[in-house]
Amino acid sequence: MKERFVVIGGDASGMSAASKARRENPELEIIALEKSNYASYAACGLPYYIKGNVQDVEDLIAITPEVFRQKRNIDLRLQHEVIKIEPEEKTIQIVSPQGESTLAYDKLLISTGARAVQPPIKGVDSEGVFILRGIPDAVGIKEYLTRRRPQSVLVIGGGYIGMEMADAFYSLGMSVQIVELLPHLLNSFGSEISEEVENETQNYARLYLGHRVNEIRPDQPGRLSVYLSREVDRKEERVETEMVLIATGIVPEVTLAREAGIELGKTRAIITDEYGQTSIPDIYAAGDCAEVKSIVTNQNIYLPLALTANRNGRAVGSTIAGKKTPLTPVAGTAVVKLFELEVATTGVVNQEIARQYGFEPVKVTIESSTRAGYCPGAKPIKVSLVADRNTKRLLGSSMVGGEGVSKRIDIVAAALYGQFTVRQLENLDLAYAPPFSPVWDPVLDAARVLNGKLG
Repeated sequence: MKERFVVIGGDASGMSAASKARRENPELEIIALEKSNYASYAACGLPYYIKGNVQDVEDLIAITPEVFRQKRNIDLRLQHEVIKIEPEEKTIQIVSPQGESTLAYDKLLISTGARAVQPPIKGVDSEGVFILRGIPDAVGIKEYLTRRRPQSVLVIGGGYIGMEMADAFYSLGMSVQIVELLPHLLNSFGSEISEEVENETQNYARLYLGHRVNEIRPDQPGRLSVYLSREVDRKEERVETEMVLIATGIVPEVTLAREAGIELGKTRAIITDEYGQTSIPDIYAAGDCAEVKSIVTNQNIYLPLALTANRNGRAVGSTIAGKKTPLTPVAGTAVVKLFELEVATTGVVNQEIARQYGFEPVKVTIESSTRAGYCPGAKPIKVSLVADRNTKRLLGSSMVGGEGVSKRIDIVAAALYGQFTVRQLENLDLAYAPPFSPVWDPVLDAARVLNGKLG
């Protein structure tokens, strides 16, 4: 009898695991269960679909269900929601359009992803208030924009999704307001970088930093009043808008795992061993529902990023197919395009967090140019670097500029994986030509300044 591998969740980590397991073991029976109508789609592309850069939402689907079923021999079942895992019996309970059923497994992967945080705001269920997490949400927002043609929007949350959506709404000709509870937009990037983002964003949107949303109240059809209060003094004010997008972050979707008795970590995501196995044998977890290990601190963290989900899904699939493959530690490298800026981060840039892990962080921020100063098209760039004073080891970086940021953050990410000291980073032989960088690339310049400060 064939061994059965069952996947709960049909997106990045789940379908990567299923596909890799199939390539490694043609004899394995593989069943993937997805509660929605969509599998294997690019969630990161949703803001660009709403913006209009992607014309058809179907273009975001990387691999169609037919390809999985017919060419990869994976039994992908859409509209199949797993409601319970029973580890002792090695079965799961499912609800589908055909009713309730039970399915046995030999190996099980939980890839249930994450869910959007819905803050306790009165009136969040009002018409014109949206959360963006999946394709149905994006389709609903796009339809509302087409049907109602709102001219103004208020975005709650100044993280990745909130800022990308603010950019998208502005490009559609809308008046944009952004409310962020924390002191800065993209707060985790560090104040020096965040302030640059805020200076740029103020050209396109009105900002309410350090403000809490208390209530959303419909005034009349197509009009909403949003009541805010400042964190410092609780002073309340009312702002008007025609539409609200809630983008206050995500949390791991671990309900099934928790109810099955699977151990969760301090981050409230699922803990796994180096091969992705949970605290219960033969049950694995990967993607946005699971913790990962930091390449900088060697500690478990929660870092829901697309490449991590795909890569760790592949590793689990390989292991289940019989070829043990460890999960890859992560640096947490991310980049986002906001208006005319590129903003990126990798590693540990928050000095307080670095101290919590036993480092003595030293940080520098330099301003430079993306090209040789005399070269047409040169744009400002700001780079922050953080290192440990005792070991001189590089800990992380964040940067913002008009171009070339994604290339430069990848240099630092590679250095983190090599556990470079700052001097090693400074001595890298990076490509130079006036249209691409100054002689001293901004990364090298920052490393030179930081190395001098380390002594």
